[in-house]
Amino acid sequence: TQSTWGMLSRLFRHSLQRSSVCVPLIRQVTKFPLQVRIFTTMPTNLHYPTTHRDETVVDNFHGTQVPDPYRWLEDPDSSETQAWVQDQNQVTETYLSHECGDVRTRIHSKISEIFDYPKYSVPFQIGEGDFLRYYFFKNDGLQNQSVLYSQQTVDEEATVFLDPNMLSADGTHSIGAYDFSEDGKWFAYGISKSGSDWMKIYIRSVETGQDIEGEVLDWVKFSDISWTHDNLGFFYCRYDKPASFENGGGDAMLKSAGSEVDTNVYQKVYYHRIGTQQEQDVLILEDRDHPKWMFGPKVSDDGKGLVMSVMEGCDPVNRLWFVDLQQQSLTSGPLTFQRLVDNFDAEYSYITNDGSVYYLRTNLNSPNYKVIKTDLSQPNHLQWIDVIPQGQDVLKNVQCVNEDQLIVHYSHDVHSVLYLYNLRGDLLQQLELPDVGSVDSIWGRKQSKEIFYRFVSFVRAGTIFRYDCLNQVMNLFREVEVKGHDPSLFKTEQVFFESKDGTRVPMFIVSKKDHVRTGSSPTLLYGYGGFNISLPPSFSVSRLMFLTHFNGIFALPNIRGGGEYGDEWHKAGTRERKQNVFDDFQCAAEFLCREKYTNPSRIAIMGGSNGGLLVGACLNQRPDLFACGVAQVGVLDMLRFHKFTIGHAWCTDYGCSDNKEDFEFLIKYSPYHNINPDARYPAVLLATADHDDRVVPLHSFKYIAALQYARAHKPDQKGYPLLIRIDTKAGHGGGKPTSKVIEEWADTYAFIVTSIKATWTD
Repeated sequence: TQSTWGMLSRLFRHSLQRSSVCVPLIRQVTKFPLQVRIFTTMPTNLHYPTTHRDETVVDNFHGTQVPDPYRWLEDPDSSETQAWVQDQNQVTETYLSHECGDVRTRIHSKISEIFDYPKYSVPFQIGEGDFLRYYFFKNDGLQNQSVLYSQQTVDEEATVFLDPNMLSADGTHSIGAYDFSEDGKWFAYGISKSGSDWMKIYIRSVETGQDIEGEVLDWVKFSDISWTHDNLGFFYCRYDKPASFENGGGDAMLKSAGSEVDTNVYQKVYYHRIGTQQEQDVLILEDRDHPKWMFGPKVSDDGKGLVMSVMEGCDPVNRLWFVDLQQQSLTSGPLTFQRLVDNFDAEYSYITNDGSVYYLRTNLNSPNYKVIKTDLSQPNHLQWIDVIPQGQDVLKNVQCVNEDQLIVHYSHDVHSVLYLYNLRGDLLQQLELPDVGSVDSIWGRKQSKEIFYRFVSFVRAGTIFRYDCLNQVMNLFREVEVKGHDPSLFKTEQVFFESKDGTRVPMFIVSKKDHVRTGSSPTLLYGYGGFNISLPPSFSVSRLMFLTHFNGIFALPNIRGGGEYGDEWHKAGTRERKQNVFDDFQCAAEFLCREKYTNPSRIAIMGGSNGGLLVGACLNQRPDLFACGVAQVGVLDMLRFHKFTIGHAWCTDYGCSDNKEDFEFLIKYSPYHNINPDARYPAVLLATADHDDRVVPLHSFKYIAALQYARAHKPDQKGYPLLIRIDTKAGHGGGKPTSKVIEEWADTYAFIVTSIKATWTD
């Protein structure tokens, strides 16, 4: 019900472990002795590629001259850029092979071994009559992509409904958005290739298990799928074909979607009717006056209305429009919408409706969110009536179940709490959770009499519960066990530290239960801090390997900019307040040192996407505080990010250099523009991919080129490599095949443990 806003707010998300249900092993590894000492001697000479600097490229930002000598690296199709990518990858591979070779192979083997356990999504039920079925995703262990299964009841043996592993030999085709028709006879699903955000939508008959031949919807991006209740078609969003494909001549034929950098503007909403071609789709909504607007169509639970969320960026605000589908025809468009909320003052997410009374989750005058209702039969006199008022905890999600009940998911100090309410706002009961952790998925529908939800923690891979609404009974439905892993051998602490301005910030610290603070433990410090995204406890095989075999510590500070404490926590880390995010992260490292968990020579920092920006800024500002920095798919050029693909949507968090006031604070921390040539940097590894059309690779290209130019030749930098890993047929992280995930984590952790001088133990 809130999936569109969730999708848009995740335009940036780069999860700690990118796929919870994914992963075949592509190479065999040999066994090693019981103990392996990491090769800690750094290379005496790293021969970095010579990167051309074009000193003539200088931009004038509101009277300030800003050089951009690596502008040429913004063209991913040029022969010069492609040759540079090959050269950089060769240097990185040489280093990993020569300096990290033994431990890299050992880590690859161990992660593959631990990852080889079955992974399940929560089941969901859809359909009518003979087509009423349960579905769930499962990965046997090392499959590249998770497989969609179906079954008549949850107790019978399931059969494969759709296996994306059959769509490509290398596992780089993944399922994106999907939805079943209300009668359960049709399945519309998007397929992404090579990790791109672009999807093609296909339509499959549930009865035959076959796709409708020749019926494919192209150029779909940042879109959900929502069926009309007559089961004849669905709403979706798409863009026009990018200009680089339209105008590129022969070169355009060689491109693959996702490698371009064209900006994504003028999204449109269409209605597709089964049995027709995309050219016949009915244009439902577009706005030529607002090129950056994006849309989220959702058919109401009773099928009578279409709720349209209108968004301009990643801020948790939206306009809310509505159309009565019984009063307007879908044979021609556009539709005429009632503009219930026509400003960007707050977020409104559809939950359910009872006739004309609609229930919404909102942050209207409530930074921790609440549930309200309004009667659409009086559109000119709308009244917002509180159903569940704002509380001290953050209301993360609400779903309607059992006709008139709400399952309400709160976050209390960054761990989950579940309650059951009725539509009057009466608390019915609290639903049990086994420990401090997070509920990462919930399924329930208004007409369903049961709820499924999955609980995870830093040491628990996944426990699925089933709640019987009629009998008010909850049972353990499925518990995932990881071979050889005993959760009782680990401990999770939650501590609070003071940031630079005195703000109290929480941090999770995970280690072996018998860990003793000596001030020298290998430590991985991970952060994000942006876009109202929370980082609750989650399970990670690679992290588990680090804790187990390197006696490591994993630290996760929930810094400002995230959504851990509602809108105010988020706003405190945005725009001119972005430095708070970097201060929080640096103060987390100082706390770990002060409290004798570790010391700067043993700390590796890591973050992805917006977290890559975090790492880049902290490396520039405090290179003395860390031994290693890993920035994955990071936003590193803060003056030009808005010019590429969906970057314009991030201006709500960052600001935009086109505005003088915004430029003044962006130039102060933009990683690409603030490299310190006089400071020795820690070992640095950037990671990006050729089909990342979320945060395009040019950010990482330009930053590493500038960093190598400034520091690689300095005598004191010797022994601290400055490298970049550029993956192929991969994107921002979503849908990455398991084989690639394992390879990336093996390379990354090998680099980390070599840099912080950690030792493998069995």
